[in-house]
Amino acid sequence: MLGTDFTKGSPSWLDLGTPDTAAAAGFYTGVFGWDFESAGPDAGGYGFFKQDGKTVAALGPLTEEGASSAWTLYFQSPDVDATAKAAEQNGGTVRAEPFDVMDAGRMAQLTDPGGAEFAVWQPASTKGLERTSEDNTLCWAELHVADPRVALDFYGKLFGWRSQEMEAPGMTYRVLSTAEGDQQDASFGGIAELQDGGEEARWVPYFGVADADEIVARTQGNGGSVLMPAADVPDVGRIAWLADPFGATFAVLKPAPQM
Repeated sequence: MLGTDFTKGSPSWLDLGTPDTAAAAGFYTGVFGWDFESAGPDAGGYGFFKQDGKTVAALGPLTEEGASSAWTLYFQSPDVDATAKAAEQNGGTVRAEPFDVMDAGRMAQLTDPGGAEFAVWQPASTKGLERTSEDNTLCWAELHVADPRVALDFYGKLFGWRSQEMEAPGMTYRVLSTAEGDQQDASFGGIAELQDGGEEARWVPYFGVADADEIVARTQGNGGSVLMPAADVPDVGRIAWLADPFGATFAVLKPAPQM
């Protein structure tokens, strides 16, 4: 289960790069009921999505010319510089070299061998997200790549992730767990093979919700779009894939009772 007691390889932060921070903040406030709080006048437009005063995600302006709006998942690293070096040595790419984010921590932006972008976070004063696995918060991290075995090897060398195969409709799904603790309790996400139809390699954040259909309606009502209508997945729950008005993809999950 994805929590906030972060260990090596845990999803620990999540932020959105967008061309219009005010409009994006308004969209997610309307969909999830979040509050938006600026990080201050020196933060370049960066700020935090809050739920009951707890940080559940973050938001900032796109800084790279030609970049597309997207959510970025960050994974905890005890040594960002070593993780960036290991990524290069194992077929990945360093998009942004390690750098300090004031006194909050140290980060780097990376791309795996399959083309999926992600980031790593070495915490200092900011440990990570303050609330997960509740309604309207991050509950799952899912990687879509052409070759899951290559991805497993790459991330295994970076973080020591474990995996367990399970059969899903039309594919073999691989459930991911961090290196420490009971494997099921330490699970936080999964890997799915890219399906035909032009899907790109990427990490997709899933937000837990009380009612997936209601979130779909709110998404449409606030100018977003539906990429995959709400549907029941046996033993998992009710899932929908959505996009905000600027094209950033995210998913929602109403977990099945046993989950």
